[in-house]
Amino acid sequence: MHEDRRFSRRNLLQTGGAVVTGAALSISGPAASATGPSIPADTGAVQGGRIQFPNWRGEGDTPPPPPPAPMPPDKRVGFAIVGLGRLTLEEILPAFAAAKSARAVALVSGSPEKARLVAAQYGIGAEAIYSYEEWDRLKANATVQAVYIVTPNSLHRDQVIAAAGAGKHVLCEKPMATSSAEARDMVEACTRAGRRLMIAYRCQYEPYNREVARLSRSGELGRVRLIQAFNGQTSGLPEQWRLKRALSGGGALPDIGLYCLNGVRALLGEEPVSVQAQTYSPEGERRFAEVEESVVFTLRFLSGAIAQCTTSYGVYESRRLQVHTEKSDIDLENAFAYRGQRLVVSHREGKRGQRDEVVIAPKNQFALELDHMAECILKDRRPRTPGEEGLQDQILMEAIYEAARTGTVVPVGPLAGTSAGLDATRGPALDDS
Repeated sequence: MHEDRRFSRRNLLQTGGAVVTGAALSISGPAASATGPSIPADTGAVQGGRIQFPNWRGEGDTPPPPPPAPMPPDKRVGFAIVGLGRLTLEEILPAFAAAKSARAVALVSGSPEKARLVAAQYGIGAEAIYSYEEWDRLKANATVQAVYIVTPNSLHRDQVIAAAGAGKHVLCEKPMATSSAEARDMVEACTRAGRRLMIAYRCQYEPYNREVARLSRSGELGRVRLIQAFNGQTSGLPEQWRLKRALSGGGALPDIGLYCLNGVRALLGEEPVSVQAQTYSPEGERRFAEVEESVVFTLRFLSGAIAQCTTSYGVYESRRLQVHTEKSDIDLENAFAYRGQRLVVSHREGKRGQRDEVVIAPKNQFALELDHMAECILKDRRPRTPGEEGLQDQILMEAIYEAARTGTVVPVGPLAGTSAGLDATRGPALDDS
């Protein structure tokens, strides 16, 4: 997927960020590409359909990014957001302000009062508010081209099938469903309707996670041997829906452990051949009467790589991804968090060891995935994380639970269209601009 090239300070800079080596800071990017008398220094000029400015800063400063180039609002893909819970209100709706190709045009909620307030806050007309039963009325709204399902996991199947039946493309939160059987139903419904189905694996669109995948697959740091993925946090309220098996399908594994599972698959570009696992819940703890608190699972890959993954609802918040190759240690702090990623690469430089911090301009992960879905609709492309990707994770999570239940090694295999095969069908590489 990526060309091999020797890992060096110069190569790190080709990632679109910067590398900090000791006290030195080196910058990459088109610092000088937009300079010259043809572009006024402070007023800019229109070039290639975008407004361009020359880099006005000196050589010691990071060149600023180009101005955003969003599509006109009436040309963007209109989304109906299904579910007005924490994630929608805290992250997803605010992310539309940073999106270039997507806009929020409708809301679907079981609370009319809440929906009216949110619609007013985001400039959505009262006529574009729907209940969960009004799919026929939503179907008639031509400004809605896609729906974003952000409801408890057990509701995803029926809502995705209803959205596809209404002629809408679907972006669905992870985990995709509560079982692989439900996930298959969702994929088949969207295929029959001729609609795109994308699963919201936001980390596959986040620049730091993508850089870890690039470094891991390129071979420039040697072959990947071991991976450690950890995603943990504390869960306080026993009444929370994620602690109810009927709504969630499981505990820490499908909620936050899925980031470890999907993240490892994404960075290697291959599927595991076997899994081992253990689950744990504190005895007598009311919060974990129905679902597990912690899971430890090991994935073995045909390439020889081994991934040790741990997830828990009972520990101080930590989200880390470490990749150990023959020539380096790649450490991504806050790997699965909404923001705050930090990437450090340790390797040999001549006769000494060196630690380089790779600095990449942060971007809103939710805006990136919204824009990717919008571009796939506009250009008739398969999403990078289609329904088959979510289905494969459901199959693997079932294998993890089976391995924990039986105490045995459970063999697994690839689903047609996943892993390295997925890369060939996802369309062009994501735009880094």
